[in-house]
Amino acid sequence: MTNSTKVAIVTGAGTGIGKACALALLQDGYRVVLAGRRIEPLQAVIAQSACSTQAMAVATDVSNESDVIALFETAVATFGRVDVLFNNAGCSAPAVALEDLSLQQWQNVVDVNLTGMFLCLRQAFRVMKAQTPQGGRIINNGSISATTPRPNSIAYTATKHAVSGLTKTASLDGRQHNIAVGQIDIGNAATDMTQRMQTGILQANGTLAIEPVMDVAIVGQSVLYMANLPLHANVMFHTVMATRMPFAGRG
Repeated sequence: MTNSTKVAIVTGAGTGIGKACALALLQDGYRVVLAGRRIEPLQAVIAQSACSTQAMAVATDVSNESDVIALFETAVATFGRVDVLFNNAGCSAPAVALEDLSLQQWQNVVDVNLTGMFLCLRQAFRVMKAQTPQGGRIINNGSISATTPRPNSIAYTATKHAVSGLTKTASLDGRQHNIAVGQIDIGNAATDMTQRMQTGILQANGTLAIEPVMDVAIVGQSVLYMANLPLHANVMFHTVMATRMPFAGRG
């Protein structure tokens, strides 16, 4: 199967990491279904790609079960199958002291980062098991917060740690169905979400520090590398980060 016949779904595709990965997949020949809460940014990405004949936008709230089911049904109805899911949509809570985080703020993050990722995983399994040829690849966006927290980030960090559990279990459950499941952990890609890195962000020792970032297009190339592997090979965990950001050695 060539990339021109492969179909990918990218969630959270309207901005940042999702946008970069959708563009990388489109430019490599994939047919791509871009999903996100707002249709306008998705359409703007498609226009930027100059690949409108091989792309479509679907407004999707990944925390809504019926939206996720409709997303995959639309992808199959339009392109015939789903070969790759980049399970990327995510959100964070305000950077407040743990004891000041409201239940609603906690729940919002859990709904998108954990439940939303599960719903997309589950629907991908249903589609990939049933299609011919069987199988496909799922790449979960874990973040380096799946390994090491920042201060005042308990909801985001807890859900990203949970993503690693989703990845390991889905990888195990997908083996017999030719479904490869892996995770990409990203550190400081230059997006709107990481602009605060450039003005100073709270460190574990209580100081503020400006942190290095990397071009978000590098993440697109990393996801493309994982997506293009044959299904008998899998990168279960892939970390890509700004070389000089504080992570290894905790500083």
